[in-house]
Amino acid sequence: MTKRRRTVHVGLPVLLVALGLLALVSVSPLADETDAAIRDVILTQIEAFANDDELGAWVHASRGIQRRLRSPEMLLYVVQNAYPPVHRAASIRFGQRIPHNEFEIQVVRLEGPEGKLWDAYYRMVRKDSEWKVGGVTLQRADFGI
Repeated sequence: MTKRRRTVHVGLPVLLVALGLLALVSVSPLADETDAAIRDVILTQIEAFANDDELGAWVHASRGIQRRLRSPEMLLYVVQNAYPPVHRAASIRFGQRIPHNEFEIQVVRLEGPEGKLWDAYYRMVRKDSEWKVGGVTLQRADFGI
């Protein structure tokens, strides 16, 4: 009696789906929680700026920013004048989060009040189990070719 060897061919689409599912399963729940917490802080602060809510924005600023600017009114003034895309964002899209030892960088694509697109690099710091905005750098969005 001859043994027949059975060969199973898995197509590329099936393999890609399987790898995608494996990637979803292997994503750390802690990473998801960190992403959600950082995004929530950024969105809440942007909303506070949009409503000219000085105190609402101030509570999400790091102690370093609070020491430098000294008051919620000064924070709002600086953002109004130096960061119009943050102050009056027409749309917000989160990009990648880049972990570092002492902080995280969250990339956010903002559409400013004049319709121009900006990449905002939020420096997020964790203090007493809470995420705070430690600074923002704006750069005009690069569209390539």
